[in-house]
Amino acid sequence: MPRLSRLRLTAYALPALALAALGIPVHVHMPTFYAETVGLGLAATGGALLASRLVDLMVDPIIGLACDGGHGRRRRGWMLAGLPLLLVAGWRLFMPPADAGAGHLVLWSAAFYLGLTLMLVPYQAWGAELSSDYAERTRIASWREGFSLVGVLLAVAGPAALSLPQSQTLAAFFPPAAAILMIGVAAAVFLVPESPPAPVTARGPVASLSPLIRNRPFRRLVLAQALNATANALPATLFLIYVGDGLGRPDLAGPLLLAYFFAAIAGIPLWLAVAARMGKHPAWRLSLLLTALAFVPAVFLGSGQWPVFAGVCLLTGLGLAADLALPAAILADVVDEHSAQGGGGRAGLYVALWSLTGKLALTVAVGCAFPLLALVGFTPASLNSPASLLTLGMLYAGAPVVLKLAAVAAMGRFPLDQARQQDLQRRIAILSEA
Repeated sequence: MPRLSRLRLTAYALPALALAALGIPVHVHMPTFYAETVGLGLAATGGALLASRLVDLMVDPIIGLACDGGHGRRRRGWMLAGLPLLLVAGWRLFMPPADAGAGHLVLWSAAFYLGLTLMLVPYQAWGAELSSDYAERTRIASWREGFSLVGVLLAVAGPAALSLPQSQTLAAFFPPAAAILMIGVAAAVFLVPESPPAPVTARGPVASLSPLIRNRPFRRLVLAQALNATANALPATLFLIYVGDGLGRPDLAGPLLLAYFFAAIAGIPLWLAVAARMGKHPAWRLSLLLTALAFVPAVFLGSGQWPVFAGVCLLTGLGLAADLALPAAILADVVDEHSAQGGGGRAGLYVALWSLTGKLALTVAVGCAFPLLALVGFTPASLNSPASLLTLGMLYAGAPVVLKLAAVAAMGRFPLDQARQQDLQRRIAILSEA
């Protein structure tokens, strides 16, 4: 398959920008908005969001299996089906009525997550199938994740740039983000080619899915992803607390976060070049190792040492670029293992399981970090003991160091390199002709 033009790459990647721009406010701003501005309180808001998140965790594999119907040729149709649900749910979430209660938040946050999954799973599976070339898959994933990072930057910087009170920010942010999403989906649907059908030799769901159980590269990759996703979720969960209480500079949280994401955007072409030279999984292992080393100083930083932490943000931001682009490209190769064993096109299922791993990692991070801080007597925005501040540093940076090094070990001697992937493509071609 020929290389995609930059026009088609841009058209494919544009929805990622809008999906990220809509998703970040729901994770970051929505809890505080409903707890304080809408007036639900912390307990009701937390319970409502937990209920909708549990529903979200259950639907990923279902949608992954469903969107694999038609041998992967319905990716665009699934995205178009999810678009109106996402837009309506987003409108109801971002601009709730005056009498909105916990039921409103449960219903429309669950609908929003469902619409997001309906779009993201087939969208990422589509990207995995756009090319059968080892290097081109890295290029496709890099463009998509680069645009996604731009969307994150807009979501982080947008509310501050609008200079509006919290009660008005989400309502002002939603219309332009929704418009960009509709334009992006239209561009992708009309300008990007449909993915080719994968050969199907298996008959019945058991025969079609059994290669998943035997897929050793997938087991290794998903283990590394689970470790690394947890390593990334811990500092993401604790960032505001670490900057405010650990460094004593809550006013720098926004600029430091922007520096982190700008570094990630700048790192995309860097890791694309490294992967072209070394291969995908060696490049990802290198990034994991370097990011682990960059996190080490953050374990011991204290009040007034924010310049050192700014360097940590820049270096770990570069590592984030590799975390976003390279494993997603490796996942596309892992799907070839399944297809070459006669399991048919199951990119949707693999992407769904991948997405589920990330969501579970975030749940584990939130579920462990806050109780452990409470256990040592840590109280946000208060005078804390050196022991409790060290615990904060260990959770923010020490645990990620250990987890990332474990991910490096999990990817050691990973069996799927470029030569293996080309062999798999030959076997898939033989199955297609049979």
